[in-house]
Amino acid sequence: MSALSLRSAVEKFLTFLTLEKGASEHTLLAYQSDLKQWERFALQAKEEVARDVSTVTPDDIREWVVSLHAAYYQPRAIARKIATLRSFFKNLANEGGIAINPMEEIHLPKAGRNLPHVLSVEEMKRLLNAPPRGTPQGIRDRAMLELAYSSGLRVSELCCLSLQALDLENGFVRVYGKGNKERVVPIGHFAISALKEYLECGRPALVSQKTGSPVFLSRRGVSLSRKTFWMYLKKYAQNAGIQCLVTPHALRHSFATHLLENGADLRFIQEMLGHEDISTTQVYTRVETKRLQQQYEKFHPHALGK
Repeated sequence: MSALSLRSAVEKFLTFLTLEKGASEHTLLAYQSDLKQWERFALQAKEEVARDVSTVTPDDIREWVVSLHAAYYQPRAIARKIATLRSFFKNLANEGGIAINPMEEIHLPKAGRNLPHVLSVEEMKRLLNAPPRGTPQGIRDRAMLELAYSSGLRVSELCCLSLQALDLENGFVRVYGKGNKERVVPIGHFAISALKEYLECGRPALVSQKTGSPVFLSRRGVSLSRKTFWMYLKKYAQNAGIQCLVTPHALRHSFATHLLENGADLRFIQEMLGHEDISTTQVYTRVETKRLQQQYEKFHPHALGK
């Protein structure tokens, strides 16, 4: 087996994710960030790794994890970085780049999954009414918020949505999620109405010579970025009097939880969200259980020994 440098191994793995796994740009950037950080640490700690990635040992990986704790990384961030390294070395072993996978000796506890923050129905109503109605940007933002809450789209799916993906007459959108997998998602009356208003009165004012097929356009006439959408979302949440930090993912969580509260089947929610594994969707049952417990403790006279 010929020696493979760490840098070459990282580049091959990122190419594998792009060409064979169809990973999204967001996913690739996350993997790249973690692997570049690992690469810097490994090269500083062990010169021979630069020439031969097979010289990495379990102790090298443990030392990296210790350094992450020392740098005050959150447990969930560390768990993600370890998962990245696990995928990297597993692929390297499968491709014959190394004879022994050093991650097989690494047994670290998984970080607990935090319950997602969920907006109440009343908070969602205030948020959806926050964008101004008299400007193209305000009409756009209201349509984006309505669609996000109506469909549970990821923010990347929302910002990359094309005109061809819309079928407002039949009430659905066609999206390509993680791994470039296609799914058809129904949308409700309010989202359809907001989208029609935007396409008629908002989007034409934002079109420029650079404009292609994205639905949601920036002032420059190109696809609105995730970062810009989040910036506007935070502003609207503040204007709506919502005290907690509202992220684009909170809209997705609220969509799923409100469906569950009203009796939707978990498998239906899984399909809508584009989750491969039902266990990912089951976190929302924990959200609902916690909310029920809070209501019980608040209103039942014997719940807390009152």
